[in-house]
Amino acid sequence: MPEFESAFNAFVTILVTIDPPGLAPLFLAITAGMNRSERLQVGVRASIIGFAILALFALGGTVILTMFGITLPAFRTAGGLLLFFIAFEMIFERRQERHERSATTAVTRDMIRNIAAFPLAIPLIAGPGAISATVLLSGGFTSPLAKLAFVAILMACLAITALVLALAHRVDRFLGETGRSILTRLLGVLLAALAVQFVADGIRALVAA
Repeated sequence: MPEFESAFNAFVTILVTIDPPGLAPLFLAITAGMNRSERLQVGVRASIIGFAILALFALGGTVILTMFGITLPAFRTAGGLLLFFIAFEMIFERRQERHERSATTAVTRDMIRNIAAFPLAIPLIAGPGAISATVLLSGGFTSPLAKLAFVAILMACLAITALVLALAHRVDRFLGETGRSILTRLLGVLLAALAVQFVADGIRALVAA
């Protein structure tokens, strides 16, 4: 079924760009010194904020693009290139290093009370890649019911993210450095293939126009 395939592709793309397993060790580092209850509150709040941001772009992304005179095919091409760059970073483990720098900056600036919003919700959860993927994918969900289904997909992805953050200590210990490295690379290859498809679709639409 094409509808199921589109929904599944959207789910995989959003989940890969958020990369919950990759967030687990960063979450532990950012929330160092907090007890389990405080970490749970931070993780849930960050996931809720991230969902609100992505849902906003899912429902109003096209309007935002129109305000700036950007066509969807052009954004699809640019977004695909951005996602490919993120995939490249994941495959060669550069994304993790960049995220670690963001986390370190936040802690040194004494933003412990607001870490659910920054850097967890933005830019670690609802970062440029996730926002771009959300806007791109929302173009394939045109009817009100389809939009609602897409928001439900976002909710499912963020619920999984919240669960991983709640179990961050166990997830990080289970995967280990080797397992985390292998999983990140596999997800990076998958995201690269999806990004190439975005670029191809965008260029084809631009040529047709």
